[in-house]
Amino acid sequence: MNVSARWYASMLGMVVCLSSALLPARAQEEAKQHVVTSEELHQQTARPAESRQTNEDAIRHLLSSEEGQKALKSASVDYRRVDKAIGRLSDEEVAKLADRSRQAESDFAAGFLSPKTLAYIIIAIVIIVVIAVLV
Repeated sequence: MNVSARWYASMLGMVVCLSSALLPARAQEEAKQHVVTSEELHQQTARPAESRQTNEDAIRHLLSSEEGQKALKSASVDYRRVDKAIGRLSDEEVAKLADRSRQAESDFAAGFLSPKTLAYIIIAIVIIVVIAVLV
């Protein structure tokens, strides 16, 4: 073998050795980028609970409002019993009722609903809660 062929062969050998040493390090770096941190995992698992709590609070806010208390009193319904029943609803049911509660409060505040209509909506929400819990 002549000198230049040996030189090329040794250079090729060095390139192969270096690339084989660098590839695993690069693969490890890419793998690290895809790992979810424990903080991110905790945040993702906490979101549904936070969302449910926010939705339950929206329902309770409407029912505990002055109009809500009047509606419950006129229907002879104890707020504490309804409050306990809210905790037994599924996440989907709570989300739907929370949306209805928020919309009713928003419409009432804007003057689109009379107090009487709001009372009917509140009673309907209570009935839905009771039926959902009993079924």
